[in-house]
Amino acid sequence: MFKSETYIQRQKELLKKVNSGIIVLPGNEESPMNYTDNPYRFRQDSTFLYYFGISRPGLMALLDVDNGKISLYGDDYTVEDFVWMGKQPNIKEQASLCGVRQTGNINDLYDHIRQAKKYKRIIQFLPQYRSKNILKLMDMTGLSAQVIKVEPSVDLIHAVVSQRNYKTTEEILEIEKGVDTTVEMHIAAMKILKPGMKELDIVVEIEKIARAGGGDISFPTIATINGQTLHNHYHGNTMKDGQLFLLDCGAETSMGYAGDLSSTFPVSQTFSSLQKDIYSLVLKSHYACVDNLKPGVTYKEVHRAACLTIAEGLKSMGLMKGDTESAVENGAHALFFPCGTGHMMGLDIHDMENLGEEIVGYGGEPKSTQFGLKSLRLGRELETGFVLTVEPGIYFIPELIDQWRSQNKFTDYLNYDAIDKLRNFGGIRNEENYLITMDGKRLLGNKRKPMTIEEVEKLRNMTC
Repeated sequence: MFKSETYIQRQKELLKKVNSGIIVLPGNEESPMNYTDNPYRFRQDSTFLYYFGISRPGLMALLDVDNGKISLYGDDYTVEDFVWMGKQPNIKEQASLCGVRQTGNINDLYDHIRQAKKYKRIIQFLPQYRSKNILKLMDMTGLSAQVIKVEPSVDLIHAVVSQRNYKTTEEILEIEKGVDTTVEMHIAAMKILKPGMKELDIVVEIEKIARAGGGDISFPTIATINGQTLHNHYHGNTMKDGQLFLLDCGAETSMGYAGDLSSTFPVSQTFSSLQKDIYSLVLKSHYACVDNLKPGVTYKEVHRAACLTIAEGLKSMGLMKGDTESAVENGAHALFFPCGTGHMMGLDIHDMENLGEEIVGYGGEPKSTQFGLKSLRLGRELETGFVLTVEPGIYFIPELIDQWRSQNKFTDYLNYDAIDKLRNFGGIRNEENYLITMDGKRLLGNKRKPMTIEEVEKLRNMTC
C-alpha cells in the first residue's frame, strides 16, 4: 500500500467531486473455480484499490457526501478461519492503513442503506462487472439487476475517472516496476525461444518472472505464431523456422499496477527479407505515434499518424494504391490495421474499461462507428499525467481479406492480388508505455525492451 495520507487525500477529493448522497464502492469477493473453497487468484476491484488499497475479499466502502463520513465494512475472520488461513488482521486494523476510522460488519452496511432509502437519499454506485456485487447491490437498494447494469451513477463515474486518469509520482514509480518486470519477460522470451518449442513453453517461463517479482501477470498472455489474431490465447502450436512469434504480455505489481508490452520476433535467429520490410514499417509507424505524443494533441491524431504511415508504406510495397489521405479517411487501411493504436493504463491494463470507454478514453464524446477506428480505445486530448500504450501493427487476416475481396471493397485503394500472396504472413506489433509530461512524453521503465531489428536479432543469436 501507499502511505495512508495518499488514500485519505483520494477519498476527500472524491467527496468534493460528487454533489450529494452516499457512494457505495464494493470490493471484490473470491470467485470459485469449481467449488467454493477452490477459488481463482483473488484480484481486488481497481477502484476500491485506488481509494482504499486493501486487497482482501468481502469488503465494501461507503462514503457519505453530505456529512463527509467514510466507513469500511466487512466481516472479521474467526478463529475457525485462522485454522486454515493463519491469523488475519481485523477490519478496523486494515481500515486504519488507509485512514478510515469508522468500520462495521456487512449487516451494519445493510442497515445504513435501509436508512438512506427511508429518507430517500441518493445512492450512487459504479458499473459492476462481477455478478456477486450486482446481487449485493440488488439486495441493498431493491433495484433490479438490469437497472444496476444500465443505470450506474454517471456523475460518480466522471468523478472517479477525473482522478484515476491522472497518475501521481508514486503511481508512476509503481507502474514502472510493472513495466521493468514486463521488459524482463520479453527479453527472456527472445533469448530462450527455439524452433521445436511450443508456444506454451515460452508462456510458462515468462509468467514465472512476473510472479517472482512479487505480483502476477496483468492479463492473460498472448504468445503466438498466429499474430494476425489480435488476442490469441491458444498456446498449443509448435514453432518452426521462418515463422514470426508475437508476444503481448504484462506484469502486475503486488499493488495492482500494470505493465503492458508487445514484441514480435523471428522463430529463426534472423528475420527474412519480407519480415524485415514489414517490421520496419511497423516500427516507423510506432515512432510516428511517439513523435506526436504531447499535451494538447488528441490521441485520434496520434492514431492517424500510424494509419497514414502504414498506408503509405504498404503503398510503396504495392499492397495499397491511390491517395493515401483518402484511403485512411475511408478506412481502407483497416484491412491491415483493424484495431486502435493504444489505450490508457494504470491499475488496469485497459484502465477503467469497466467505467466506459467513451468517458475514460473520449471525455464523454461519442466514438466512431467506422471499422477499425471504432476499436480505438483512446481518442481524447492528451494531458499531463496520462499513462498510455503505443502499439500500432500490421496484420494479414485471411478471413477479412476474403470477405472484403468478395465485396469488392475499397478496390480503389487495395491491390488484392498482391495482398493475397501475403495472406499467411501473420501479424506484427510492438508496444511501449508512455507518460505524458508537461513538455511532451517519457518512455516508462528503467529497462529498455529491444525494438530495432539489430537489437532483436542480437538477442535471438544468443539462443542456445
